[in-house]
Amino acid sequence: MPDTKIATWRRVSQLHLSKVAVGCASLETLRKRQAAREADGIVPIVTRFRPKRADELIGGSIFWIVKHRLTARQTILGFEEQGDRRTIIRLDPALVAVRPKLKRAHQGWRYLAPADAPGDFEDGDELLTMPARLERKLAGLGLI
Repeated sequence: MPDTKIATWRRVSQLHLSKVAVGCASLETLRKRQAAREADGIVPIVTRFRPKRADELIGGSIFWIVKHRLTARQTILGFEEQGDRRTIIRLDPALVAVRPKLKRAHQGWRYLAPADAPGDFEDGDELLTMPARLERKLAGLGLI
């Protein structure tokens, strides 16, 4: 799917999801996990229930919670039903680092309004090269 179409969807979408990256201690661990799941240009995530607002989510993002912070996002490309009533959330393989934002852990996924979603890091942003431990400490103090 062309990147321009994905970018356009992102602007149109009014809704996102948040989900805990269970077992991931860092953004790098999440990157490796998502790379291992990638098949045919998508990263499939299986969930028990299809979101009722699924149509509003296409083009939005799933924001990943790592260590009680929203740390990265992936664009939601669509949904696919499985025969056992489970749903596959089809994600763009590009994992985009976002400015860390505190978020409590929760089970499953939760809707996330655009106003509550953190912004992306810009290319060359010095925070991207900061050691994860220092970034967590500064974020915990509310300095970043």
